[in-house]
Amino acid sequence: MGRKREINGKRLIIALALCVALMLVLSVVVFADAEGEEAVDAMYGTFWALLPPIVAIVLALITKEAYSSLFIGVVLGALLSAKGAPIQALNYVIDDGLTVAIADNAGIFLFLVLLGIIVCLVNAAGGSAAFGRWAETHIKTRVAAQIATFVLGVLIFIDDYFNCLTVGSVMMPVTDSHKISRAKLSYLIDATAAPICMIAPVSSWAAAVSGVAEGLGGEMSGIQLFIAAIPYNFYSLLTFVFIISLVVMKFDYGPMRLHELSARLNGDLGGQEGSKVEQGHERGRVIDLVIPVLVLIVCCTLGMLYVGGFFGVDWWGGTDCAGNFIDAFGNTDAYIGLPWGSVIALIVIVIYMLCRKVITFKAAMECVPKGFVSMVPAMTILTLAVSLKTMTGMLGAKEFVAGVMEGAAAGLFAMLPAVIFVVAVGLAFATGTSWGTFGILIPIVMAVFPADSKLMIIGISACLAGAVCGDHCSPISDTTIMASAGAQIEHIKHVSTQLPYALTVAAVSFVTYIVAGLVQNAVVCLLVGAVLTVGTLIVMKKIFVKRGDGTPET
Repeated sequence: MGRKREINGKRLIIALALCVALMLVLSVVVFADAEGEEAVDAMYGTFWALLPPIVAIVLALITKEAYSSLFIGVVLGALLSAKGAPIQALNYVIDDGLTVAIADNAGIFLFLVLLGIIVCLVNAAGGSAAFGRWAETHIKTRVAAQIATFVLGVLIFIDDYFNCLTVGSVMMPVTDSHKISRAKLSYLIDATAAPICMIAPVSSWAAAVSGVAEGLGGEMSGIQLFIAAIPYNFYSLLTFVFIISLVVMKFDYGPMRLHELSARLNGDLGGQEGSKVEQGHERGRVIDLVIPVLVLIVCCTLGMLYVGGFFGVDWWGGTDCAGNFIDAFGNTDAYIGLPWGSVIALIVIVIYMLCRKVITFKAAMECVPKGFVSMVPAMTILTLAVSLKTMTGMLGAKEFVAGVMEGAAAGLFAMLPAVIFVVAVGLAFATGTSWGTFGILIPIVMAVFPADSKLMIIGISACLAGAVCGDHCSPISDTTIMASAGAQIEHIKHVSTQLPYALTVAAVSFVTYIVAGLVQNAVVCLLVGAVLTVGTLIVMKKIFVKRGDGTPET
């Protein structure tokens, strides 16, 4: 352990030294022979805009440490935006970066804290342990445990944050009892959260997409365009095919294989220190987990509907969506609706547990600081990631990507869906935001293709699929951060283990979008994509087993 820490320390020192050198070189090269404004104008809307997140991601993958890597990316972006002036850069970091990130995400931070408290309550009451005991007798195999995790992730399609944290807290006792690594659990959480939200007509993601696309799709409304694009969202759909095939074939590869072997053979699940599920009160029953989860789901759903105006409350002073379920989700704000619902859920859950006498009032109140502390790592990374996105925006990432897309449209019309997919993947990976990615690309895509054409729908789908894929791969993505928090695993460990899986599905999706641009038939393309996905896994398993690198099932 000491040797490993020494190696990691040397990596960190080398990476930090390289980063400082890079900043000094940038200051000299970019700003030495030009007036400040001219230098920044020359960089604005160019590849320079993506340099800070790229540096942060590379550092994170090298050092296996997220906090300093993200902060360095923020500082680099601030220096570039401030023309190399250190005082102005510090103002950008504090005033435009960290402070704004905390203020803009206060609602999600509150939701995280409340959810952390609820998880602590359920653990202290013995609900999680009871569910684990029940699962040992009803979910008898590792395959069944992983399929159950996947199914629960698919069922919670309202919001990705809610999905990640709820599935993690519910399924952790089950996966732990079957010696499934936290890396595999975090992948299953992450691989269902955003993809299911992106193909569910009633979700916070559907609302965001339809809001961006509204009025741009000719005769189609924003929500109609979203629904029409679902069959062509190959990355989301093929990810589900990939998960089921991977689990049924009992096969893992890349870094995930090592974590799964360690979990099965040595019992090392690879979670964060102190992340083992507490046994809690001996009177705890499965119902003490099921009822809190159901209360949370119902209250959060009602909260989002209320904020969206479903009950005739004109929350935003704009649209009254009384009785219209889909319009209410289109008008809601998860940053307000989720905390609104979780506050009510927490009160109901505490009253329920006190009535059940599975926890004392004093013990319930002790869960408040514990729940807060459990979410501090996720909130810290989320703050730094949002700050990094702000710096990227200040450097004109949106304009750079728009220029790339316009250039590609000239000579690659039939290939454009595949190009759009790649561009969306790159942008979402570098910026860590799928919503920001399709917010940038959807207007561009709809301007490139003829209105109401099949190719326009495929292009929109490629944009949405690429945004999900890049978000899925990115260490600075908020959904990725939530999946790490849900599985209680070190963030970079989650990123490095799921990356080969996400890239495999991305490669198959790219080929499928090439076919889609030529065939323009969703059924044919999905069949091609599914065959390629399963075939790729079969070939890879044969190769790995032949080399002795397959993952044996015990």
